Formats: sequence, structure tokens, C-alpha cells
Amino acid sequence: MKKSEFVTQDLLSKIYQRSGQALNKLPPERQLAEIYGVSRFTIRQALDRLVSIGVVDIIQGSGIWINQQARNNPLVYNSITEKRFDQIAFKMVNLHKKLPDREEQQVFGLQEDDYIWQFCRLRLVDNQKVQIEISRLPVKDFPDLSQQVIERSIQQYVLSKGYLISHLLTSYQAVTVNKEQAALLECKKNIPAMRIINRGILEGGRVFEISEIVDINYSCTYITPFNHDNLAFRKGAQGV
Repeated sequence: MKKSEFVTQDLLSKIYQRSGQALNKLPPERQLAEIYGVSRFTIRQALDRLVSIGVVDIIQGSGIWINQQARNNPLVYNSITEKRFDQIAFKMVNLHKKLPDREEQQVFGLQEDDYIWQFCRLRLVDNQKVQIEISRLPVKDFPDLSQQVIERSIQQYVLSKGYLISHLLTSYQAVTVNKEQAALLECKKNIPAMRIINRGILEGGRVFEISEIVDINYSCTYITPFNHDNLAFRKGAQGV
């Protein structure tokens, strides 16, 4: 682990450890460098990450203030959503209409002759290709889907149509990059990656998008309360 990543994780741990106490600020940058035995540049990198994910605010002449609202969010950060839009770019690979298969009919609540869009796009962060996304949306809900939309934010597009997004159902699987994916991402074949499958769900429960992402630079941090009931259930199920 890089030194800046260790400092980031350790500061997060300390911020959340003391959430019940009056910890409102972090020590100054110089003091943090002394505590961790690293350069101020390393501390600055760690603090930049904490700022980018909304955990702290740095106010010139006032200090490094902890965002108390951030403590209520179990997802501290993930590499897909932490970047600002001006650090991200999308490049469409292809877009076409197709008839849904049986599973797609079931997920979207479609008839067999209702078309869906399917597109593939690359996600670039700081001009580096890090992700391939293949997504499907119902044509009847989004008849004007285009390259211009695909190379921007799909969620903003959905909201602009007057829909209300309720939540995402997400699953993760560790994979390796195949030959075709490596060619698109301009990376080596068989390097580790994360496969992320999302269902975007509207208010009322209807699915508006299914996406499958392969990300070669994925990371995330969660903080969750310990679940005593779940541990007891698992012990009972195992007969322990």
C-alpha cells in the first residue's frame, strides 16, 4: 500500500472511531506529517482524497474540518463515483437496438417485440482508460438515446426525462481482463479487474438500466456497524 493510501485509510479509521466524541478537526498538515513520519506532500495527497470524497473540508486559515454528515454514509468512497465530472470522460464504442432476450424481458417488464438499446462505452479518468461499460435501456422510455448522451452522464439523462431514481442494486465479482477487453483498455490481457453489475431502479420499483462494468482500477471503502444478529444467525446455520 502506498504511504498516502495508508494515511487516508488511517485517518478515515480515526474519524469514524471517534464519531461519538467531539472530533471536529484534524491536526494541521505539518503535525500530521510528523505523526505519520512522511512528507507534507504525502499528507497533502491523503487530504486531497478526503476532500474529494467529502469527508473533510480544508478552509484556509481555519483548518481541516470534518464533515459530520459524511459519518452517516456507510459508503465512504468508491473509485467510480469519487471523481468530479471534469476528471471523467466517456467514449462510445457502439450503440444499437435489439430485441430483448427472456431475461431482459423479465427485468424490464417488456414484451418480446419491445426493443432495447445496448451500448458499449469506455470511461477515462484523468485521460486513462480504466473501464468498459455495456448497458441496456428500454427504447420506449428513452427513444432519443444518442452518442451525445452516452458520452455524458446516463443518470443525469434519466433525471432530465422526469424520472425519479430510487436506488441501485449492485453486485461485484473479481475477474481478469480478456483479449478483447485488453485491446479496448490498452492494457495487458489477464490483469485483475472488478466486474460490477448494476440495476438502476426508479421510484415505484421499475428497472430503467442494466449495466455491466469491467474496471481495472476499482477500489472502495465502506464503514458499517457490526451486525450481532447476523453473526448469531450464521453460527446457528453452521451448527456451531
